[in-house]
Amino acid sequence: MKLENKVALVTGGNSGIGLATAKLFKEQGAQVIITARTVESFDKAQKEYGNHFDVIQADVSKIDEIDNLYARIKEKHGRLDVLFANAGIALFSPTTESTPEFFDNQFNTNVRGLYFTVQKALPLLSPGSRVVLNASVVGVKGFPGSSVYSATKAAVRSFARTWTAEIPVEQVRFNVLSPGPIMTPIFDKMGMDSEQKNETAKQFAEMTPIKRMGKPEEMAKAVLFLASDDSSYIAGVELFADGGFGQV
Repeated sequence: MKLENKVALVTGGNSGIGLATAKLFKEQGAQVIITARTVESFDKAQKEYGNHFDVIQADVSKIDEIDNLYARIKEKHGRLDVLFANAGIALFSPTTESTPEFFDNQFNTNVRGLYFTVQKALPLLSPGSRVVLNASVVGVKGFPGSSVYSATKAAVRSFARTWTAEIPVEQVRFNVLSPGPIMTPIFDKMGMDSEQKNETAKQFAEMTPIKRMGKPEEMAKAVLFLASDDSSYIAGVELFADGGFGQV
């Protein structure tokens, strides 16, 4: 029970890596709050997981919704011990075809949204709390069509370095998880059919030394490591859980 009696928030915890992490946190003894971005995703998450988690509708690209999220957490739970800043979007386009709206959409969620998710959590974070930021291996590896997305994830990694230098580690310990290619519902959100998803997974597997896509549950175990006392002497690092995708 590595998170016994801890209060943990997982933004974007209604699917994919976030949901797998929320489930593992719950198994490890935490009281878990998850967010869902839209009313539709909130209703679905509330119906499916409302008995297990405190489900809150919050779009992190909207400051007032972040404020409402923390007001509710403060009222109901009084504090936070663990934050997994996971909410984000992934959209891909060649640089020549990217629009200002395409750019702003990702930066508003992945960079601005994450920044204020952490900033506004600070008054609620208890001494010795842990914050894990979800980035991506594409923050350090060039990948066609990912210029904007990759830049947002490089910014996330930068935040962890600065916050580790700025905020006393005994108060909050920051680290970054950078997943490689993971089989999550993100492929459905990109409009891929089953054949396209299988072909994409095959291509990623061929580029990965482990020769397969990763699983959300594997990422959850890495987040748990960074969020628990198992990583007590680790601060400001970027942990690549990528099957070697960005390492060789």
